[in-house]
Amino acid sequence: MRTGKHGWTTAAVTVVCAVTVLAAPGTAFADPGPSPSSGTPGVSSSAPAATPGKDLEAVRKKLDELYRAAASATDEYNAAEEKADKQSAEIVELAKKIVKGQEKLDGLKDRAGAAARSQYRTGGLPDEAKLMLSDDPEDFLDGTGRVVQGQRATKGLLGEMTRTQEDLKAYAADASAQFEKLEANRKAKATARKKVEKQIKAAEKLESELEQEEKERLARLEREAQEKAQTAWLGSGILKDLDSGATEQGRKAVEYATAQVGKPYQWGAEGPKAYDCSGLTSQAWIAAGTAIPRTSQQQWKQLTRVDIEDMRPGDLIIYFDDASHVGMYIGDGSVVHAPRPGRSITIAGAGSMPILGVVRPDTGASAQE
Repeated sequence: MRTGKHGWTTAAVTVVCAVTVLAAPGTAFADPGPSPSSGTPGVSSSAPAATPGKDLEAVRKKLDELYRAAASATDEYNAAEEKADKQSAEIVELAKKIVKGQEKLDGLKDRAGAAARSQYRTGGLPDEAKLMLSDDPEDFLDGTGRVVQGQRATKGLLGEMTRTQEDLKAYAADASAQFEKLEANRKAKATARKKVEKQIKAAEKLESELEQEEKERLARLEREAQEKAQTAWLGSGILKDLDSGATEQGRKAVEYATAQVGKPYQWGAEGPKAYDCSGLTSQAWIAAGTAIPRTSQQQWKQLTRVDIEDMRPGDLIIYFDDASHVGMYIGDGSVVHAPRPGRSITIAGAGSMPILGVVRPDTGASAQE
């Protein structure tokens, strides 16, 4: 490996170029379009019949299972992407340090070269020899001081050159390690992407096999299931204990999130045209002035947990046992969230899905009535 000036500079440029290639996002997976509005010739004979309600209920549960699996894979994708972005930034900073370190080393070498040339011009005698040949005691004493200073300067210069070379080696080693991590996360992203696409395609296929009447009945079943869950949640008396006041930041986060109602869900998206569930909540809190983790699972792990009874607008409700979905509580028993592919950001009952728990981004801030 070349360690000269051009070698280090080339290495740094290569680092930045490689980061650009590795960190570049893959082609976004398009949101599924609307399902066909009516039956088409050649529909699979295994399509659920329109008559028995239990069959459509099984379809509803299967679709829920597929989209939940897609949501979990989306969280994996988002986490890998977040790590890759961080590692890319770290590699770029290391590249900058390598360039600056090489410039410093070149400067030190120039200083050492200048000292050598100066010695050559004065006859090549070391300062100690010239000191011993001096006849003037005063010059002798002055010369002694200069020799000591020169020796210290030379020793300091050599020491600084050694430290700078060691720093360059450390930066290069760090960059190599970060490259390996970046490549691993690039592969993790690709794997998670395939999982998401597989689950969504399976759900699309299942829905495409339904007749229009069945799709309408299926939509009613979905609404009924959500309403039943919300009614049971409210029936527990939870709402009367909730704190209706939001903090200033919480109010801003709610305003941002609710302003996105009607925009499409798109996995891996963080706005402004589309969002996934955690993309919506993380961007809402960034707009409010607080950066929070990107994924619902990390939001659950890293943010402060609060009791449901203490929930206030702006808090995040984490859903399902695997923390694969998140919404933002907006008050009055409601949540704003990005549901799943094929759906738009909407306001729903906070208890319409199984609640894992509640987390608060702005712990310590006082609520305003």
